Order: sequence, then structure tokens, then C-alpha cells
Amino acid sequence: MKPLLIVMSAPSGAGKSTLCDLLLQEFPEISYSVSCTTRAPRGEEEDGQDYFFLSPAEFDRYVAEGRLLEHATVHGNRYGTPAAPVREAFAEGQSVLMDIDVAGAEQVRRYVATLPEDDPLRQGFVDIFIEPPDMEELRRRLEGRGEDSPETIALRLGNAQGEMSRAGEYRYRVVNDDLQMAYRRLRDIVLNASGLL
Repeated sequence: MKPLLIVMSAPSGAGKSTLCDLLLQEFPEISYSVSCTTRAPRGEEEDGQDYFFLSPAEFDRYVAEGRLLEHATVHGNRYGTPAAPVREAFAEGQSVLMDIDVAGAEQVRRYVATLPEDDPLRQGFVDIFIEPPDMEELRRRLEGRGEDSPETIALRLGNAQGEMSRAGEYRYRVVNDDLQMAYRRLRDIVLNASGLL
């Protein structure tokens, strides 16, 4: 498999995490991207495995030195994807899966576009947007989880509209109407991009 940088985005409730998990289970040559963050570790989280935990000053230095593929502030904490581990994975013939939002995906897209044509990250870049069949189904899924208040669900649905309006920025779009069919489409995209299909 040619190493790929697989960027996946989706509105909350579209089934992206499940699809990512299926991909990682089937393809051991795909590893999950580990982000860095300025927030404190929670529970059993380990540095370098769950996140790279950085001080705000270290995070600033990473940004200033261009060492992050993308970064954002979420709920007062900063998160980003360091380029070095992605490069290391590629050097070992591994593909990297990034599960990020549309703003992060746009940053990665811009970063990759600045690289030379023959750079492996540029050659292996694949971006995929996972969509729910429609907003009503998304509402049903979010309500069915039983995790969120009606206010949170309304907020997530509002965010979903904004994210789905940017789906056209992605090279590939997969509608998750049926999980097995959606996974087959996702799998075909990955195999095709890696030259195996």
C-alpha cells in the first residue's frame, strides 16, 4: 500500500468514528494520528499515545516553527497535529488517518499544497467527507444516542449545516446511509488511492 495521508471530516452523528475504527481494524498499515494539546491529561491518558501534552509555550513554538499540519483552539485549550510523527509513519511505509473538523482539514489541504509535487505527503493526500443521508436522519441519530440535551442537539445540528455546506471542498464524499455500504465505498477510495484497486 502506498502511504496515504487520509483526512476525514463529518458532522457529529454521521458515523465517522465507526467508519474510522473499521478502517483501522482492517488495515494494520494505517495508524491513527496523535494530536498535541495544551490541556491536562485526563484519567488514564498517556503522553505520546493519546496525545502529546505540551505547555502553551511549547505549543506556541510548534506553531511558530511550522511544525503543525493544523491547529485550533477548542473550549480554551489548543490542539494540533504535529508533522514529524506523520513523516515518520510515511518513512516506515505506514499510512496516517486524521479525524479532524472542516477547518482543520482546510489547513492540512493548504499545508499539503505548499509541498513540492514529489513530496510523499502531497502524493498520498486523500480527503473524505462523511455525510448523513439528510438532516432528519442526523437528528434521529443524535437523539438516539441519549447523550445530549435538546439544546446541545440543536447546536450540533446548526454546526452540521455549516460543515455540510463545505463538503464540496473534499475530493471524496461518502453518504453514510447504510454502514456496510458506506464502509465499502470508503474502503474502495482508500484502496484506489493507494494503488491497490
